[in-house]
Amino acid sequence: MTTVRDVLDRKGRNVFAVGPDAPVYRALELMSEKHVGALMVLDEDRHLIGVVSERDYARKIALEGKSSKGTPVRDIMTTKLFCVSPTQNIDECMSLMTDKSVRHLPVLDGDRLDGVISIGDVVKSMLSQQEFIIEQLEHFISGR
Repeated sequence: MTTVRDVLDRKGRNVFAVGPDAPVYRALELMSEKHVGALMVLDEDRHLIGVVSERDYARKIALEGKSSKGTPVRDIMTTKLFCVSPTQNIDECMSLMTDKSVRHLPVLDGDRLDGVISIGDVVKSMLSQQEFIIEQLEHFISGR
């Protein structure tokens, strides 16, 4: 069974983050530069305090007619976080993401932020697992 650690070992542990007082506009620029849909929000001690996503922007800035340059990230970030540990398996992550309607899961190793996995990472991992199983079954059936 593939674990979160396996996924992070393949994709890397880069965490793109912003502070809570940064303007939402800066968070959007960083998401665009890094080609990600969410950023971790870290306090001055580098502790995880929230997540800000394109979804937060769309719902809390664009739809409400607010200014992304004049609004701090803290006003729109999601603070009810769902996190996973490196030892959890990918199936658990998929269930959590589906049940809670989240697309990004911070990975905490103890109290240290170890990485982030996205719904895309989970789907890619599950597809890879299925391809491997199919290949093994084909070899078994054909006697190779």
